[in-house]
Amino acid sequence: MRYQRSDHFPRADLPGGIFHAMSDPRPLPWRNSALKRNVIALSLLLLLSPAGLSCGTVPVTGRKQLSLIPGSTMLSMSDKQYGEFLKSNTASTDQQQTQLVREVGASIRQAVERYFAQEGLSDQLKGYRWEVNLVESKEVNAWCMPGGKIVVYTGILPITQTKAGLAVVMGHEVAHAIAEHGNERMSQGLLAQMGGMGLALALEKKPEQTKALWMTAFNVGAQYGALLPFSRLQESEADELGLVFMAMAGYDPSEAVSFWQRMSQQKGGKSPPEFASTHPSDETRISNIKKLLPKAMKYYQKKS
Repeated sequence: MRYQRSDHFPRADLPGGIFHAMSDPRPLPWRNSALKRNVIALSLLLLLSPAGLSCGTVPVTGRKQLSLIPGSTMLSMSDKQYGEFLKSNTASTDQQQTQLVREVGASIRQAVERYFAQEGLSDQLKGYRWEVNLVESKEVNAWCMPGGKIVVYTGILPITQTKAGLAVVMGHEVAHAIAEHGNERMSQGLLAQMGGMGLALALEKKPEQTKALWMTAFNVGAQYGALLPFSRLQESEADELGLVFMAMAGYDPSEAVSFWQRMSQQKGGKSPPEFASTHPSDETRISNIKKLLPKAMKYYQKKS
């Protein structure tokens, strides 16, 4: 999740995004024909697949989701992109803060593994090689790639304030990975922006565009574009899963309300309107979280 942007308006330079299309200088018939090719590609996939498009199921919520990329491929690409990110960014030298982030990350990891074991789903975590790193940045952000590859930015720590506040953020970001939202967004992007091209072929033919799609799917880069209608659903879903995971990790899920109130104050009214954001508005999110708390509290066991 990107918790704060340096600019609050949709970018016009995202590959294949709706705002890119609006500023596209090429003749309208050309763009219409490109759209037709994408629609045809999607139609063919629906017709040729025995059960339509490949689907997965999100843990906890049970929602069916688009999933075109093998999990092993996602894990392999995650290892590569995560390593490249760490090489090009500065790790925090604050040992106390780093230890705090890794402590909360370990608790969330244990909660996830315990939940999946209880549900008989441990196989879904096969190949996970968890990592937690704190990077030096004023940006208010955090994210988790497939396989439990977590990054927290130092810029968000003044807002998380406590271990429970940090658990809200990390539980939410891990929930995105557990729910395979990245695979879902990558699958959507391959269909919408590359006419259904497979990931391996996309990496070969359009490596930079594919890398940009990956970074956007995991909120490492900008978020506005053709996938916008789906991501608010994923954000709300990650809130639900994240509350369960933080509760099982021993952190009071009701702290999520306080965290999002602080986040709203920090934004100072500069957030984009809900229709132009990948996230629900703060008011909507806080209202939804309050509705989810009774379920999450059933999993809560206070840390001793």
